[in-house]
Amino acid sequence: MTFNATVLIGFDAILAVAALFSAAVVRLGYVEVNNKLLDSTSIYTTIIFVVVMLFSSHLMEVYDLGKNVKKREIVINILFGAVTSFSLLSVVFYLNPDVMLGRGILFISLCIFALLQFCWHSLYLVGKNHPRFFQSVIVLGTGALAAQIGEMISFNKRNFALAGYASCDVGSQKNDTESAQPVVPHDTILGNCDDLLDIALRTQAEVIVVALSERRGIFPLSDVLRCKLNGIQIMDAPSFFELAQGKLMLESITPSWFIFSSGFRRTTIFSICKRAIDIYLSCIGLLITLPFFPLIALAIKLDSSGPVFFRQERVGNREKLFVLYKFRTMGQYAEEGTGAVWAEKNDPRVTKLGRFFRGSRIDEIPQLINVLKGDMSFVGPRPERPEFVEKLKLVIPYYSKRHFIKPGLTGWAQVRYPYGSSVEDAVEKLRYDLYYIKNICPFLDTLIFFETIKVVLFGWGGR
Repeated sequence: MTFNATVLIGFDAILAVAALFSAAVVRLGYVEVNNKLLDSTSIYTTIIFVVVMLFSSHLMEVYDLGKNVKKREIVINILFGAVTSFSLLSVVFYLNPDVMLGRGILFISLCIFALLQFCWHSLYLVGKNHPRFFQSVIVLGTGALAAQIGEMISFNKRNFALAGYASCDVGSQKNDTESAQPVVPHDTILGNCDDLLDIALRTQAEVIVVALSERRGIFPLSDVLRCKLNGIQIMDAPSFFELAQGKLMLESITPSWFIFSSGFRRTTIFSICKRAIDIYLSCIGLLITLPFFPLIALAIKLDSSGPVFFRQERVGNREKLFVLYKFRTMGQYAEEGTGAVWAEKNDPRVTKLGRFFRGSRIDEIPQLINVLKGDMSFVGPRPERPEFVEKLKLVIPYYSKRHFIKPGLTGWAQVRYPYGSSVEDAVEKLRYDLYYIKNICPFLDTLIFFETIKVVLFGWGGR
């Protein structure tokens, strides 16, 4: 989740509390509300209200700043969020009448929150788009890597603004890829790295991204150090790419980058807590879905002949094989003549019922058994078939690194990238998988969990 979305969500939580308090005062009066302010039921009701409001806003993509670029789009998403909140809260109140918001408080609080949320998000949008709030970036280098970073900044104007490039002609030494034939537009080159600090001060740059395809013999160590000591942030291209895109720049990463970069750390306490949550959620999920298993089994049998469950070997943690369980969505002998092949759009091997199961993710429910057994986690890279893994390891650098944690029911790649069915897709998904492994934490797991709910409800990415 970006810094912008975190700020929006944090302040929305405060606005939700304020909206509920204001609505209660309007309907009940300040004295009665003040007397019940610290009551356990009131606190519980407030927490439920805030959580539902934030979840509904997330579900309706209120926090997606890439889509909410106009006030009309903000209004539409906020209204949809309010309607969703009303529906979810109605269900909650039906299941637990003790926390019900009566006397019109629910309707009034939803209206107040929608109004406050619109004002806050509109104000934030205006401020975010003001150049003063952008971090000015100088890209050190003029080669292909520098051009790639510059284009990324120019086309993804959320937190950064490109000030320009600094070339690296160090004395008589020249590097063909960096100085002989600059790839970037000449009018964007601000000067030579000998004057890097002056360029940074002149453009008020806050970040310098080192994007040199080859550093040996041309890296301006003393000039970069002066900038660092003057409070300017120095980043290499892969680290900046990770920060801006939420994935790793595999083509420019070296083994030393993995070794010396922050992240890739999992404490014992985190691992124990993650496993405990996996057991708890898988038990709850199986208890809820088990009564529907006979109906699903009957539907599969009526749709096509063959077993109800589909068992397949997958590669798990530390490349150990395990048997993955799914509801069968293909014909019984779908791969008899072809062997292991990737699923594709409108795959003819998938049955009519199977398409529905895949789109709604119903076929994934038996994997809760894998989570309970410890073969998988709720969140992690999706497990691949061993036939694919062996091929991908030969053509994709660092592919085996995705197996250093347990595979998951869902993952960062699943909520950020559509279904993959080629080597190119596997590369792109690996960028996200390694980002997750590097930055694994409870907050990221929670974000992926809620993003997955949105993906399941809107059927994005399944095949």
